[in-house]
Amino acid sequence: MVDSDLAFLSAVDALAAFRDGTLSPVDYLEALIERIERLEPTINAVAERRYTEARQEAAASAARYADGTERPLEGLPVAAKEEHPMTGRSWTQGSLTLVDEVAPYDHPIIERIHAAGGIIHIRTTTPEFCCAGFCHSRLWGVTRNPWNTDFSPGGSSGGSGAALAAGYAPLATGSDIGGSIRIPSSLSGVVGFKPPWARVPALPPYNLDQFCHDGPMARTVADCALLEDVIAGAHWRDPASMPYPPMVGEAGGSVDGLRLAVCLQLGDWPLDPDVERNTRRVAASLREAGATVDEVTLPWTIADVWATAQAHFATIMGAGILAVDREFGEQLSDYTRAFAHDFTTDPELGFYAGLEHEGEMWEPLGILFQTYDALVCPTMATSGYEAGNAYLTGGLSIGDGHVHHHILGAMTLPFNILSRCPVVAAPSGRAFNGVPTGVQVVGHPYDDVMAFRVAAAVEATGVGFPLEQWRPPV
Repeated sequence: MVDSDLAFLSAVDALAAFRDGTLSPVDYLEALIERIERLEPTINAVAERRYTEARQEAAASAARYADGTERPLEGLPVAAKEEHPMTGRSWTQGSLTLVDEVAPYDHPIIERIHAAGGIIHIRTTTPEFCCAGFCHSRLWGVTRNPWNTDFSPGGSSGGSGAALAAGYAPLATGSDIGGSIRIPSSLSGVVGFKPPWARVPALPPYNLDQFCHDGPMARTVADCALLEDVIAGAHWRDPASMPYPPMVGEAGGSVDGLRLAVCLQLGDWPLDPDVERNTRRVAASLREAGATVDEVTLPWTIADVWATAQAHFATIMGAGILAVDREFGEQLSDYTRAFAHDFTTDPELGFYAGLEHEGEMWEPLGILFQTYDALVCPTMATSGYEAGNAYLTGGLSIGDGHVHHHILGAMTLPFNILSRCPVVAAPSGRAFNGVPTGVQVVGHPYDDVMAFRVAAAVEATGVGFPLEQWRPPV
C-alpha cells in the first residue's frame, strides 16, 4: 500500500491485514510516524511523541499475531488526548501552570487500550484545561484543521480530531463536558461518541460530574464502536462507572422500519445554511433507507440552555478554573480566564434551580422518545471556528443570527445537560469553506446500540472516511 492508503486504513481493515499477514504492525506504525513528522509542522496536533515505546510494542504485537495470541486492538496505533494521564509522562493539560506535572497513574481508558494491545504512539493537543471549543494554547500553539488550515479542528479534543483526519492514527481518545468530543468530530469530519454518563470510567473529580464523559473517536462508525467496546464498563477507580456495557460493535446499520425525528434548530438556534442543507440531505437519505423520518421542533431556547449549563459549571468546572486563575493569573491563556469569569460571575440560576431546568429540558425530549427511536440534529450550528481566534468579544455570527459565546456555535450542550443520552457524532457533508459538517444521533437514555445503529446508517448515506474521496487536502 502507498502512504495515503495506510494513513486512511480503517482500524477494522488494519486488524484484518495484521491477521492475514499482508501488513505488519511494525510497518504500519512506521508509515504513520513518517506521515506525522511530514505534516505536523502544519497541523500541530501532537503534544507528545511516544515512538520508542510504540516501536517496541509494535514488534511485540507482530509476535503475538505470529503465535495466535492477539488481543482486540492488537497493534493498532491510538492517539491519546493528553488530558488522559499516562504513568510517568507529562500531564500538562495544555497549561504553563503544569509544565512540570507528571502523571502518577494511567487513566482507566489508557489502561484498557494497553491491555487490549493498542499502541499509544502520540498524545494530542487541547485548549488549556479543555475549556474551549477550539484548539490552541500558550503551551502548544495553534492546532489547525487538515481540511482548511485557516480553521480550527474544534475542541477540546481538537488534537485527536485533527490527528484522525490527517491520517496520524485510526483511533483516538477524547473527553466531552460541553461538546468536546462531538465538536472536533464534526469539524474534522470524523466520528465521535459521547457515551451516556458513567458508561466509560473516568477519574475524580470529574467522574462524579454528570456533564463529563470520556469516549472514543475514530474515522468510521465501526472503528468508533471497536474502541468503545474496549474502554466501557466498571472500573475500580470510578465508583460511578457502570458494569455490563452493551456491545455496540454488534449494532448493525439498518434503519428500515425505524421512526426517526430530525430537529434542525433545537429550539431557536441560528443555523449556517450549509449545515442545514447537509442535515436535510442526511434526513432524506435515511428515508430512502427505509426509516420514517419526521421533522420536529423542541421548545428549548439558547438562553435557557446557557443558564442551565452556567448553573452547573459555576459550581464545578468554572469554580475549579477560577481557583487556578486566582493562583496563577497571567500564566493562563486569555480564554481560560474568560471561562472562569463567564461561568462563575452572577449565574442566573443557582445549582438547585439549574437542576429544575435540567428536568424541564428533559420532558419534551422524553415525550418525543415515546414516538421515535432516536433523534438526529446538527452537531454544529456554525461552519467553523477560525484557527487561533479566542472569540473573547463579540460572540459569533451564524447564518442570519448571532450567539453571545463561541461554545454556542455548537449544538452539543443540551446533551451534556441530558447526560444519560448516548450521542454519536458523524459527518453529514462539507461547508463552503471546505470544513466538514456533522449530525448528532441521540439515543434514548443508555440505548447506545440504537445510537450506533442509526449513525452507521448516516455514514452509509455517502459521507465520511469510508469514501476514498473523503480526504483532507494535506
